[in-house]
Amino acid sequence: MTFDIELVGKVGSMALVNKKWGDIDYNVIAKLSRQLRPGYIWVTSGATEIGRLDYIRRTGRELIGAYEDVKTDYAAQGQAILMSNYRQFTDPKYGLRQILVEHQHFNDDAKREYLKNLLLRCPAQGVIPIINYNDPLSSEEIVKTELQNLMKSRKHVVHCADNDETASQIACLVKCKTLLIFTSTDGIYSVPGDPATLIPEMCGKDAYEAIDAVCEYQKVCVGSSREGANGAYAKLEYIKAPLENGTEIYIASPKYSINDILSGAAPSTHIFIR
Repeated sequence: MTFDIELVGKVGSMALVNKKWGDIDYNVIAKLSRQLRPGYIWVTSGATEIGRLDYIRRTGRELIGAYEDVKTDYAAQGQAILMSNYRQFTDPKYGLRQILVEHQHFNDDAKREYLKNLLLRCPAQGVIPIINYNDPLSSEEIVKTELQNLMKSRKHVVHCADNDETASQIACLVKCKTLLIFTSTDGIYSVPGDPATLIPEMCGKDAYEAIDAVCEYQKVCVGSSREGANGAYAKLEYIKAPLENGTEIYIASPKYSINDILSGAAPSTHIFIR
């Protein structure tokens, strides 16, 4: 089987933030950035939380106002900080391109194709795309209305409810060999919060059997790491589509290197077709 892109990776907000410091975890983002190279597409969360922390540090208070307005303002402030840090620590011989996507880029055929071609040009140009959902210009109410209208004419509608779904959609779009989802745990646990119950593999002899295995493990996945997160169940739901395409998936912690995770030297949940 041939693949157009080597790896699509995604890192979650809480993996990039040090709760004790109330700031970006610079060790994590530096380590991640130094591992990026052309042939990788990186989907990053963190703009809203990093923007919030930056605002608090500068003013000593949080923004007050409507939830959507506050989220928008924090995300716009955090985007600049997030990209600055990726640029600071990524090998300077590689270019970085920030790409902000919305649900419409996956629900409109022409926009899908345009985005796909943009991403596929990057490896040969020595460039790493850094993707985030365009939170500053995407209010929940507007998105809800647009999705309802799309459902009248399309059988399947992509929501991009969070960057786990965005990463899975990107993985399908470019047909990548590997999808790596970094989170705040070592992988998927059969008992939430208990690292001793890490599920090392979910697999099957074909896509149908592998997806059946994923569905069985979804039954034990409840809860999430923070308010607003969709949790392990949603992660497993989102990865079914790329798994059908033959992409292998790893869910792991960014405290381990990409190479160690892919080689099996570090713990993870590996989901694949045998």
